[in-house]
Amino acid sequence: MKAIIIEDEVLAARNLHTILNEIGGFEVVATLESIADTIEWFELNQLPDVLFMDIHLADGSSFEIFKRVNISCPVIFTTAYDEYALMAFKVNSIDYLLKPLIKYEVQKSIDKLKLMSKGNIDIADYQKLLSMIKIESNYKTHFLVSQKGDKLVPLSVDEIAYLYIDTSVVKAITYDKKTFIMDFTLDELYLMLNPKVFYRANRQYIISRKAIKDIDMWFNSRLSVNLQVSTAEKVLISKARIHEFKKWFE
Repeated sequence: MKAIIIEDEVLAARNLHTILNEIGGFEVVATLESIADTIEWFELNQLPDVLFMDIHLADGSSFEIFKRVNISCPVIFTTAYDEYALMAFKVNSIDYLLKPLIKYEVQKSIDKLKLMSKGNIDIADYQKLLSMIKIESNYKTHFLVSQKGDKLVPLSVDEIAYLYIDTSVVKAITYDKKTFIMDFTLDELYLMLNPKVFYRANRQYIISRKAIKDIDMWFNSRLSVNLQVSTAEKVLISKARIHEFKKWFE
């Protein structure tokens, strides 16, 4: 059985690879670390028999992959977080394993895969899954954010030039250079915001299209995105994601 591991944590990927070797019967044909790498791989290769997919990747949520690639093989999601719609996964016959992965739990998922291969369980309807967890619709238009301790004020997403992580705190910066503390992680915010408007540039930044002033070529074939509102650090796009970024912008 051919498998792909989509995981940006090296130790977690090695652990899963070891477990699959111990279980036997698997050939791991690729280990991919990002959304961009995964999409590029699928453009050039056939689907495997199964995907082991982390939810939080270096360049955003792995759910974005389903918007770009027609996935028709079983997926076993792996994550350190349990806040997602577990019932949606179960209803759609998808397994969902919490890290750290252990052999017993992986084996149970494999047993389920064997039933699926015999036609006893339907392969998941991933578009239905996306709808259930509200990825493709109902994007946020406003947030209620704290101001001066005990006051909440509305913040329109149209006012946000970019969001970034500053010493473990997620902040939204507006076009008039105001700063607001957000009560969500960048991964959570990326799922809430319209991907046609906002782009996950890297682990640290989510940027708005209309905030982009110009772009410089940078070292190691990367892009440096200059925004209308200054940033504490350069907003860099990796070489592997340049094509994806240009496609999004255009």
